[in-house]
Amino acid sequence: MTTYPSPQLWLYDTTLRDGTQCEGLSVSIEDKLRIARRLDQLGVPFIEGGWPGANPKDVQFFWQLQEYPLKQAEIVAFCSTRRPNTTADTEPMLQAILNAGTRWVTVFGKSWDLHVTAGLKTTLAENLAMIRDTIEYLCSQGRRVIYDAEHWFDGYKHNRDYALQSLEVAIAAGAEWLVLCDTNGGTLPHEVSQIVESVISHVSLVISQEPIPQIGIHTHNDSGTAVANALAAVMAGATMVQGTINGYGERCGNANLCSLIPNLQLKLGYGCIAEHQLNQLTEASRFVSEVVNLAPDEHAPFVGRSAFAHKGGIHVSAVERNPLTYEHIQPEQVGNRRRIVISEQSGLSNVLAKARSFGIELDKDKPAARQILQRLKELESEGYQFEAAEASFALLMYEALGGRQEFFEVKGFQVHCDLVEGKETNNALATVKIGVNGKNILEAAEGNGPVAALDAALRKALVNFYPQIATFELTDYKVRILNGHTGTAAKTRVLVESGTGSERWTTVGVSPNILAASYQAVVEGLEYGLLLHSQAEEAGSGEWGVGSGEWAVGSGQ
Repeated sequence: MTTYPSPQLWLYDTTLRDGTQCEGLSVSIEDKLRIARRLDQLGVPFIEGGWPGANPKDVQFFWQLQEYPLKQAEIVAFCSTRRPNTTADTEPMLQAILNAGTRWVTVFGKSWDLHVTAGLKTTLAENLAMIRDTIEYLCSQGRRVIYDAEHWFDGYKHNRDYALQSLEVAIAAGAEWLVLCDTNGGTLPHEVSQIVESVISHVSLVISQEPIPQIGIHTHNDSGTAVANALAAVMAGATMVQGTINGYGERCGNANLCSLIPNLQLKLGYGCIAEHQLNQLTEASRFVSEVVNLAPDEHAPFVGRSAFAHKGGIHVSAVERNPLTYEHIQPEQVGNRRRIVISEQSGLSNVLAKARSFGIELDKDKPAARQILQRLKELESEGYQFEAAEASFALLMYEALGGRQEFFEVKGFQVHCDLVEGKETNNALATVKIGVNGKNILEAAEGNGPVAALDAALRKALVNFYPQIATFELTDYKVRILNGHTGTAAKTRVLVESGTGSERWTTVGVSPNILAASYQAVVEGLEYGLLLHSQAEEAGSGEWGVGSGEWAVGSGQ
């Protein structure tokens, strides 16, 4: 039995339903199943899987979970109340909900009289009947019901008595949870606190049944206060928090569980998930972002790659002595890690700390340390950016210390792109000349663009000497024009991300010639990968990594 801090809070994840309404986010059945199982592993008690019957994908999703159930979490089906002037037992939509086979069902209904009359185009009395009839019917079929009071806060502010009446009806019909939804995301924390306290007081006074239904909170981020509103609700007495991983959701998104969970558990002392599961939070956040194919927010609180990154020299020096000086929690508590960022603003402390992360101990009183710092600042003044390309910085350090291993020598390249009848084709041909172990190698390869062709030609030339290159992938390619006022003569910075599976590293190239910049970044990406493999073999560990710091491959950084 898992032991939690007290008091217990219930997390309710709606990434697979509300989160999928995020613009640009699309998931397959397989994607939904992978995310559900990852959330189950994270220890989320309730996972809202979707609306069975609304689309074939959700129907199949629930069927597959019936065959292969989750281990810990309750999977929840979601639906609306029945339509006006019908009965729940004849409502086809509710039959699909029952067929989903979940023990829990979340029903949403209208709390705001404006939505009843203008949206549903029915009477206030009929809306109450819809809430009552739907919940009673589902309960009669052996389902446990969570009632989502849609547009609750707007409804409460415009017609308090009717909004409260809608909750009373839901309770009488058998709802076990009343979730107050800030659907438009326009409420502020002080309002949330006052209204939640008022609802809890009202429910305890007018409801005689035991146990009294508990209160939940569901917030949207249109005012940038979704997390703050959820925290305010909990501190006012709410015991269920609904949200999504990474804050995905319609418009500006939902309350971000990756921020809520550590704030609730580490800052306020509530029990959400077990400690060993909290340590998986960063990994879970990045896993979901990968599955939904959206770039992770590098600056996200707690789980972002930059959440515990230190760039200013004074900051780095202080953190080296005592992390509490510039870190509000230990990064490892949420599965993240401290990073020392190298840039033109760096001081000697940054260089020393970064070198240690690569297993290199520099003496601050020796010339080499200051030579590296000076070289760093010279290159960044030319347009290089090492805070985003730490693999290139590692190579720079090894070169300055006279320990950069030469795996191959670059002797030149050519790229040819075809034009057919004035139209550019997708094909490019690259030829490279390199030296390996005293031999000159000339190879050519095609690609769907000049950089892809260059990458393919280099791999083709090197793979016979270094078979491990076959496992390297070029995973991302970014270009930035540094001085656009010079037109086509502008200097270009290229960042290339390479990796093997979940392990990634980034290199940088700068040149007025975009192909030369790309070539430099691609070459260093291959060189760094070979360096990792070489050091792993020397260590005999079978695990890739440079030193024991953050750039140890296998860390997922």
